[in-house]
Order: sequence, then structure tokens, then C-alpha cells
Amino acid sequence: REGKVQLTDGYVVVRSGELFLIGCQINPLNTASTHVSPDSVRTKKLLLHKEQIRRLVGKVEQKGYTLVPLNLHWKSGKVKCEIALGKGKAEHDKRDTIKDREGKREVERVMKSRHR
Repeated sequence: REGKVQLTDGYVVVRSGELFLIGCQINPLNTASTHVSPDSVRTKKLLLHKEQIRRLVGKVEQKGYTLVPLNLHWKSGKVKCEIALGKGKAEHDKRDTIKDREGKREVERVMKSRHR
């Protein structure tokens, strides 16, 4: 509720027919408890209907696909997590991305040196 959530490194894993959110940092509220401080990066179990889980597991078992969290919000006192099916980049796509990034850095470096 305080907005102290980091979803960038998170992903969803299937274990024994259940979905778990791993790698997301969800900091607890400061006002929730003064005695217990839960781990902010612990694994969270996602609650879904069996049909939804079956459909997602079928997609994830295909090569190169994974489930990633997109959004986290509150509704009726419960935390809702939007997840999406994502596909990793191919090796040539990664090389293209790195090449573009290095090109942009070079342009910025030249522009910076000219303005001095």
C-alpha cells in the first residue's frame, strides 16, 4: 500500500500444480507489526482457479516461455497480481540490443565532448 514493491526481477514458477511468485521485493507496512519483520523477498503463493493454472502450465512448458508479474494492486482488501506470458530474446536479438546501446553511448560521448 505504500508503493514499496519491486517487480523487475520477479518471475512465476510452477511447483506441484501451484504457482509461486519468486524474486519480487514486497516490503511490509511499517505500521503492520512492531515485533515481527517478515522477509521482503520471500516466495509468495499465487491463488488461481485450477483451469487457469492448467492453461498457464501448458503455455509455460513450451520452450522459451515464462510467466512474469506486470502489476500489483489492492482490491477488496486483497493483493492482486497481474501476470503475463513472456518469451525470452533470441541470441541474435540480444546482440542487436547491445549493439544499439553501445551506439547510443558513443553518440552521447561525442555530443558531450563537443559541448565542452
